[in-house]
Order: sequence, then structure tokens, then C-alpha cells
Amino acid sequence: EYALKALDEMAIKVDPMNKEILKKVAMTSLGSKAVAEYKEFLANLAVEAALSVVEKRGDKWMLDIDNIKIEKKKGESLNETQLLKGIVLDKEVVHPGMPKRVEDAKIALINAPLEIEKPEYDAEIRIRSPEQMKAFLEEQERMLRDMVERIRGVGANVVFCQKGIDDAAQHYLAKFGILAVRRVKKSDMEKLARATGARIVTSLEDLTEKDLGYAKLVEERKVADDKMVFVEGCKNPKAVSILVRGGLEKFVDEAERSLTDAVSVVADAIEDCKIVPGGGASEAEIAKELRKYAAKIGGREQLAIEAFANAIEVIPRTLAENAGLDPIDIITELRAAHEKGDGWKYGVDVFEGKVSDMVAKGVIEPISVKLQAIRSALEVATLLLRIDDIIAASKLEEEKKGKGGTEEEKEETE
Repeated sequence: EYALKALDEMAIKVDPMNKEILKKVAMTSLGSKAVAEYKEFLANLAVEAALSVVEKRGDKWMLDIDNIKIEKKKGESLNETQLLKGIVLDKEVVHPGMPKRVEDAKIALINAPLEIEKPEYDAEIRIRSPEQMKAFLEEQERMLRDMVERIRGVGANVVFCQKGIDDAAQHYLAKFGILAVRRVKKSDMEKLARATGARIVTSLEDLTEKDLGYAKLVEERKVADDKMVFVEGCKNPKAVSILVRGGLEKFVDEAERSLTDAVSVVADAIEDCKIVPGGGASEAEIAKELRKYAAKIGGREQLAIEAFANAIEVIPRTLAENAGLDPIDIITELRAAHEKGDGWKYGVDVFEGKVSDMVAKGVIEPISVKLQAIRSALEVATLLLRIDDIIAASKLEEEKKGKGGTEEEKEETE
């Protein structure tokens, strides 16, 4: 609790809409990744994506990272990674006769099959003549045509369907020049609704012009060896997409993970409105404050608090070791720096091999990341101590049994 309090006291309050601060937070996250070479480019994408979907609820800014869709495709270089003010779907247009590009798209989102559904209960249709068979098929076709006429009637020229689309329905959609995509995931449908302003309808009878969304362009494009559907130019998108490119499958995966991390820390910074210096500066300051606190407490507790302080100081020590520096020299220099007035800003500069002002260097992190790290470490340590106690206690019991045995065993031997 004292460590968390010390961390909160050293936090710097920032404007959550300050792009420069958010960019530094994202770059700090990306600095240690395999894609560190592109950290500025990716940080800009992460910040732009986050600010596109951020919402104000009451007096707090909230950001749901599920509204940022990260899609990856092997091919090109990482520099070709792009942010789309809309949604990209790893799907293709269902019928070759449909338009592949629709401008000023009026989009219908349908969570119902454009198919003739089988009855829920077992049914048997007995057809005794070719005329009946013909009538049956014609009726089926008429029903499908009515469905498509309904979509066309409200003015939709793009359809995203969560369920299947029958071949006959595909034919009529193509005939009327409507672009359609089927079996779109529920999560993607929700993102499309947020991006385009459309409403997902579960019954075609309920579809009206008000339910339609808008996008400047809906287009099927070939990306690498696959076809993808791009929904771009939404007026006020509350969901956006980042299409990650890269030469190797593993590199694309790593870039996706790194971008997810960057977006997450930007979201934390926006919601917290508080940042702390990175590079082990926060941990060194917490360790200093804990040692001061330990001296006031005294007794056995003092030793426990000092052990806690030493454990937290492992972060700057490890940073120094990983950078090939002498950890003892760095920790000594760091402790001396933290005794000064603004010393709480000082951390390990791994590039210059010395202690520097982390805030000036732009190495900053959201406070919630540090708070969570301390809480998680504490829980793990507590768990290990409990397990250790249980094992130690069971060994003592076994030793007692081994020496004297139980009363019953003694009686039996006698």
C-alpha cells in the first residue's frame, strides 16, 4: 500500500488528448519490441486509432480497444501498414456478378439468413406431379426474390449478412447491382455498426431506410493472395481498423502483438490521465521511499520492507544488466540521483549507458501499468509463501511421524 501511494504521489497529471504525450507512451511500449525500428510510425498509427474511437462518458474519457480491429496479412513491408477510418474484413464478395466497388455506399447489416429456412419441427412435403414440383420451386424463388426486393426497396446497395445467402438470392442481388458479403463474424458486425452508423436488423421485415449506414467507399481488393473487403470513408467512425503488413509471417504476428500493446497503453494513458517515468525511475523512487519508511517502522518489519524495496529495485538492475552495463555502478548512480530534488525522474538510459532524466527523454508509462505490475508481483509472492508454508508444515508432520509414530502404531508394535 505504501509503494502504491508513493507511485501515485510521483505521477504527472496530463491532458489525455495530448497527442505528443500519447505518442511518447506508445513509443516507450514499442521500444523493446522486435519492431522497435518502426516505433515512431507504429506509435502514430496507434494514437490516431485510439483518438478516433475515444468517447467521453460524464467527465471521464473511455476507450474500448475492441473498437480497434487489427487485421494482418503477409506481404509488402511493415511501412505499408495502414489505418482505415472504417473496417476491413477478411472476406470476399459472394458472387462474381456483383460490383467490386461501390461509392457512396448505403449499408444494410442483416443478422438473418437470406435463405429459405427449414422448419424447426419435422415436416414432410408430398409432391405427386411435376406441376407441384415446379410450383414449389417457383414459390421458393419468389420468396428469395421478395427478400432481395425488400433490401433494394429501402435503398441499400451493400449488404453484410451474418448468416448464409442462398444462390438464388445471390443471383438477384447481383442482378440489382448490390454488393453482398456473407457469414460476417458477430464482432465484425458490431464494429461495422459502430463505424458506419448502421443498425443490425434481425428480421428483413423490420429493415427501413433509417437502419442503413453510410461509407464513402466499399471495395473488394486483393491483398497478398487473398481478397478482402474494405469499408472506408465513414463520417464519424466509432470503430477503425489497422491492416498490418510485413514480409514474414512471424514478423507480421510480432507487429500485431506490438501494436496491440501500444494501443492498450495509449488507452490506459487516456483513461488514467496520469503518467510516470519509465526506465526503472519509478521503481528506484519507490525503493527509496520504502527504505525511508522501513527506518521509521523498525523491528522485524523493517527487514521485510527493505526486502520489498530490494525486490522492486530489480527492474532498473535488470535493465542495466540487459544493456551490458555494470548493475552495481548504475544502481549506485541511480540511488544518488534520486536523493536530489527532481531525482524521481531519473532512470537507466540503456543507449548512453548512464542515468538520465526519463521525462525529458520521453520514456513515460501510464500509472495503471505500474500499479498492476506491483499488485500482480505481490499476489504471486504471497501465493508462493503460502505454498512454501504448506510444504514446510507437511514435512514437519512427516518427521514427527517418522520419529515417534502415532499412538495406535506404538500399541500395535507392543
